[in-house]
Parts: sequence; C-alpha cells; structure tokens
Amino acid sequence: MVVKVYGPDFASAKRVLVCLIEKEVEFETVPIDIIKGQNKDPDFLNLQPFGVVPVIQDGDYTLFESRAIIRYYAEKYKSQGTDLLGKSIEERGAVEQWLEVEAQNYHPAIDNLVIEILFARKKGTPSDAKVIEESEKKLGNVLDIYEERLSKSKYLAGDFFSLADLSHLPFTKYLADMGKMYLIEERKHVKAWWDDISNRPSWKKVSSSRWPLLE
Repeated sequence: MVVKVYGPDFASAKRVLVCLIEKEVEFETVPIDIIKGQNKDPDFLNLQPFGVVPVIQDGDYTLFESRAIIRYYAEKYKSQGTDLLGKSIEERGAVEQWLEVEAQNYHPAIDNLVIEILFARKKGTPSDAKVIEESEKKLGNVLDIYEERLSKSKYLAGDFFSLADLSHLPFTKYLADMGKMYLIEERKHVKAWWDDISNRPSWKKVSSSRWPLLE
C-alpha cells in the first residue's frame, strides 16, 4: 500500500520525503493549506490533534512528528535502500545522539531565523532584530561544535550518511534564502558536509519539486 504524506509543502515534511526516497518506499502526497486553515479541519485533526504537518498514513497506521516518522521508516525498512541507522548499536546510538542535537540545539535557532526573516517577509510584518542576532549567534555556536565533529568524521554519526544528517536538510536550505549561508561556508568541514548531503539525489528531487512554502 502506498504511503500518504500530508503537508509536503513544509520543511518538516520534506524530512519524511527524503527518508522515503532513500528507503525506496513508494508514497503519494496530500497538500494541506495551512493559510486556509485546512490543518484545523475536523478530518485532519482526527489524524493530527495538534493540527500540524507532517502526518503519514501507512495502511491503517497513522503517525505524526517528522523525526518519529523518519525513525519509523528507517527501522521498518532497515534492509532496504540506504541504511540510515548504522550497522551496530554504537553507531545507532551516535545517530540518535546527533538527531537529538539537531532537534534540541540546531533547529530552534534556525527556526527562529526562519520565523523572523522569511515568515515576517511573507506576512509583511516587522522582524525582531534582537531575536535574529541572538539566534544567529546560537546557531554559530552550534556550528562551531559541528565543525569540530566533522573534522573527525565525514558525517555527524560517523563515516556513513544517516538520519542525523538527513534531518538537517530542509531547514539548512533556508539559510541561502535568508542570506545567511556564510554560517556554513566559513566553516571548512561543515561546508564539505553540506555540499555532500545537499547533493544527494533524494534531496535534489525533493527540493526541486513544486512544493514551495516560502517562494
């Protein structure tokens, strides 16, 4: 049965799409127009009570939260497509560690920048310069730690591409849209890592598809 992915326009859902492509899982997408409030329709709230995307339906199974979804598919299809979890329990632990770093340290800073720069631009509302400055500084501090880590291994969890790397793709892309790509480019090992993961066929396919959120 084909997997349904709700809300493909949005960055978090693109994590899921990249994962499904890497795992060679067939899927179809169901657009959700948040501007029109479709995420608050009763039918959608039956799938996702918090009214946010993405959500997947896999037969009779429904799951939300993008990182939970990519963990689910990486495990369900572990022997199919790209191994995104590592080959040992130690490698799996490293993947989980860096996924948490992305969620708890990297994402909050970059998400604040997206809200204050891209969302504000789209809505025509003023940005909070202090939040932008503080978030950029926090993101820079995180990337300094990444630079040290990536000086020792090709990818975050080791010398293999994993969920930990994949999870960074959709929001890091927004740095270019915000004129902040220098945060990546001024760090030699971070830049090499980004050049590598952003050129994977799975990400090229997802990022070039017509699911624009902010364009």
